[in-house]
Amino acid sequence: MTNELDNANIPNHVAIIMDGNGRWAKKRHLPRIAGHKRGMEVVKDITTEASNLGVRVLTLYAFSTENWKRPEKEVRYLMSLPAKFFDDFVPSLIKNNVRVATIGDISGLPEQTQKAVYDAINDTKECTGMILNFALNYGSRDEIVHGIKEIAEKVKNGTMNINDISDKTVSDHLMTSFLGENADPDLLIRTSGEERVSNFLLWQIAYSELEFVDQYWPDFTPENFKNTIIQFQQRHRRFGGLDAK
Repeated sequence: MTNELDNANIPNHVAIIMDGNGRWAKKRHLPRIAGHKRGMEVVKDITTEASNLGVRVLTLYAFSTENWKRPEKEVRYLMSLPAKFFDDFVPSLIKNNVRVATIGDISGLPEQTQKAVYDAINDTKECTGMILNFALNYGSRDEIVHGIKEIAEKVKNGTMNINDISDKTVSDHLMTSFLGENADPDLLIRTSGEERVSNFLLWQIAYSELEFVDQYWPDFTPENFKNTIIQFQQRHRRFGGLDAK
């Protein structure tokens, strides 16, 4: 096993469950929003590192459909973060040729949050490098149900034959379909030591490599990120098959 990064084996799509902001803050006797504020700075650092390493898609689980259950004050703060984040970071994204995209029900977010998101998407639309894909108001089960309904409607109105439904059909009706061949993450990272996927990209991670790291998200560094990729490079992905003899 080597500790050297193989620049020829960088995962095309990395997805991250950014967990531990609240616990990071509590450990320091700070309000939970302090963890989210620090976490926003980490997003900038990891985005820059991923882009520099040659990752093609970085998908970040920013706000789930279940996060609405959190205290109202915390939710309001989380909804204010996109405006703060993009106002400060979009010039750097453009400089680094990074394009912003989203999955999730953006229409369910407050108007000012929607505006910040759509402005960032528009401002970076000409960028051709890494895609920074935010999962906002996203839940994978909702995504799959929505896709099934779209397919069922096509079968009902006769534009699709039920026998023609395949894995690709389902993938084409999920929110990540715009990512094409990079729709499925090669690597899923979850910070904070928790080992679950929390309704995130359930279809897409069928063959992803999973890395659970102990650091809370506010403590996660570019060096930690690089180390998870090195760990990824030590694995042999067989996609249900066997190694060649």
